[in-house]
Amino acid sequence: MTILWNWLFVEFLLELVQGRVLVMFSRRCVKKVENVEDSRQLGFLDLPELVMEGILTRLPAVALCQMAGVCRELRKKCRSNHLWEALVYEKWGKVTGRLAFAEWQLGLAAREECGSEPCSRSSGIWLWPLSCILPVSWMNPQAQRRSKAAVGENSLMAWYWDLETGRFRFPAQVYNRENGHVGFMLSCYDAEVSYNSATDAFLASYPPHGPRTSVYEEDVPWERVRAPPVDTAAHELHASDCLHDLRPGDHIEVQWRRNRDFPYGWWYGIVGHTDLCPRNHQCQCHLHEIVWLEFNQYTLGSRWRKAPINRANHCEEGNEGEGFYGGVRKLRTKEEISIWTKLWPSEKLE
Repeated sequence: MTILWNWLFVEFLLELVQGRVLVMFSRRCVKKVENVEDSRQLGFLDLPELVMEGILTRLPAVALCQMAGVCRELRKKCRSNHLWEALVYEKWGKVTGRLAFAEWQLGLAAREECGSEPCSRSSGIWLWPLSCILPVSWMNPQAQRRSKAAVGENSLMAWYWDLETGRFRFPAQVYNRENGHVGFMLSCYDAEVSYNSATDAFLASYPPHGPRTSVYEEDVPWERVRAPPVDTAAHELHASDCLHDLRPGDHIEVQWRRNRDFPYGWWYGIVGHTDLCPRNHQCQCHLHEIVWLEFNQYTLGSRWRKAPINRANHCEEGNEGEGFYGGVRKLRTKEEISIWTKLWPSEKLE
């Protein structure tokens, strides 16, 4: 059975690459409409349902789009959410979160309120990749509503292509903003990003910082973009739920901002020892009311090297000279920690 499955899949991919499979599918669909039976040729829709499903789940996004343009029956199958769920997660799962999806759905509602005329932000959004799904004669402004129906405007297929084409700018966070500017090293800030398929990178727009206007950064690579790990907005204090668990050596992120007009960024650090701790099995730092956060990317003696926070009654702490420290989140996975260590600066910061 495994050999037969692999053979069917390989043959299918070969036909797809050579451009013949869509013709065969189209021919078969026409025959179904005309009630013409041809026992000499096996069409794709004649395959067992499980075999057909297995093939469709192995197709990349573009191929699945092309398949959807063959006939009505395949269109219904190929735009099914359960096929696109894995594709969405594989490509976009680490950079988009619940907030991004919720904002996209709000955008759909806004588009519906525009009526028959397309909204300015979404104008042309359906012209590609629908050009490989629908006849060219459909690709005109008067037929855009018909195009949307072919995809399913609120489907995961539509969500995937709104991200892929860069039409939807979504909320995310960017490590080492402004191309690793020294003032933001080992931090992660909120931004609105859009994908550029030509460069396989992102355009990031950072919100204003006090008197500063919005800052834009092009060609941000995938490894510097993440979905927000918590739902706390950039100007809100995160409610810390890990303070009583913190021990020396724990990896953390802490909110920090230069002054109260600025939004918070998340900064990487570790939990350190008190000055009087013997730093051995007799360590009692986890029982102290004050937790010392260390930022080892800075040199010894730097004013940014260490910061104390109150474990029992924590709120925003700091001053205009050294900035303000907000909520703390403990990093609990090796993957989260490894991302920060890969971004470590080549030289100590002052």
